[in-house]
Amino acid sequence: MVDIERILAPNPGPMTLDGTNTYVLGGGQVVVDPGPTDPEHMERLVALAPRLILVTHRHIDHTEAAAELARSVGAELRGLDPDQCLGGEPLTDGEWIPVDDVELQIVATPGHTADSVCIVVPGRAVLTGDTILGRGSTVIMHPDGSVGAFLASLDKLEALGDLEVLPGHGEPRASIAEAAREYRAHRKERLGEVRAALQGLGTTAADARVAEVTDRVYPEVDASIRFAAEASMAAQLAYLAATD
Repeated sequence: MVDIERILAPNPGPMTLDGTNTYVLGGGQVVVDPGPTDPEHMERLVALAPRLILVTHRHIDHTEAAAELARSVGAELRGLDPDQCLGGEPLTDGEWIPVDDVELQIVATPGHTADSVCIVVPGRAVLTGDTILGRGSTVIMHPDGSVGAFLASLDKLEALGDLEVLPGHGEPRASIAEAAREYRAHRKERLGEVRAALQGLGTTAADARVAEVTDRVYPEVDASIRFAAEASMAAQLAYLAATD
């Protein structure tokens, strides 16, 4: 069975929880989401001399150190987005990557971003990036992200069963299937709140002002993450405008 080590990269904040989880697979053969270019963190990763670096999506809290690490050790850097690759081909949905005596499976899970992927360690765990977090819910980063795509991705993840969740931020969860069901229920509840807000404002999803609906649905959101609340609201309004 392939070894999995979690290294917490030191970039805590309202969007990163305690920091970004960097995962080391196969005793250092593969590094997933190198995270920030913190000198001590980088030194530790360089010492591992990985042959392959994978990123779960393009956001900088997961990718900032990726290209520098790849150049330092001569490793391939791969993500679903070609712009995130260096010396390696873009990842493809359903692809298998050999590590030790197992193969990792790449599962495209768009929603948080269009290029989000999860990495399945068969029989053991799923590395979920920001698709599923250790606590709280993920942001749908409109227009890159999509509620419809996110719900479809949750269906794919639920079908994986009770594999452990190794998230991009926060602590592990016991079951990917349970986490996917919780996320789906939360998203549908939130969509119901958006519908109620639209009714109260006397407008439609197509005509509503994002900031105005955000004020009603996320009344206590911290100013530092207001941009994320508005991104998720824009995604939800786009979804409702297309489906209701």
